[in-house]
This record gives sequence, C-alpha cells and structure tokens, in this order.
Amino acid sequence: MVQFNAVKRQGFLLKFLIRWTACSLGIWIAAALLGHRLTYDESFAVLIIAGFILALVNAIIKPIVILLSLPAILLTLGLFMLVVNGLMVLLVAWLYGPLEVSGFWSAMLAGLIIGVVNFLVSTIIESSQKGVE
Repeated sequence: MVQFNAVKRQGFLLKFLIRWTACSLGIWIAAALLGHRLTYDESFAVLIIAGFILALVNAIIKPIVILLSLPAILLTLGLFMLVVNGLMVLLVAWLYGPLEVSGFWSAMLAGLIIGVVNFLVSTIIESSQKGVE
C-alpha cells in the first residue's frame, strides 16, 4: 500500500511538473506573439515563477470557476472557457507583478495561446506514453 501511494504521488508530481513547464512555455509564446500586450521582465526566473503560479491557479482555482460558470459554458457550447482562461491569466498577472497584461482581451488571447500550448504538450506526452506501454 505504501509503494502504491508513492507511485501515485510521483505520478501527480510528474503531471504537475509537465503542466508547470507547459504553462511557462505558453506564457513565453504568448508574450512573443502578443508583444506589448503581454509582457514580463526579460528574465528566465520570472517566466518560470509565472508558469508555476499559473499551474497552481489552473489546478486549484480554475476547477471551482468552471463549476460555478457551468451554465454559461454549456449555453455557449464551451466558448465561455476562453473567458475563464483569460480570467486565470489576469489573476496570475494580478498576483505576480512582473507579469503584465494590458487588458481583458489581451488576457483572453494569452489564455487561448496558453491553452493551445497546454493541449499540444499534453497530447505529445500522452502519445509518447502510449508508445512506451
């Protein structure tokens, strides 16, 4: 039983590390594509910390927001998730000063870009794990 819990904990930490990396990569790509609308201090540490905070926000706060906004998500056939992603980016920018977002629409675009990067990273990781099994 102890060995199973250790494996389960290791799997959770690995998934969180992958999400953290994907969020950092997504912020970097979004900042490159959006220019002055999403900026951060040109430091690798700022990018890593912002990615960590975004991964935490996505793991803890985002599920609660999704649950509360489920009627809007269903009514818009999932398009409201763009708003939720934008709000998560705005929250991270508010929590962490070196990451700056110029407005709500910029946050929504950044959320879309980060979401696409997260999806692509998750798809690549899952397909490579299926090939190993």
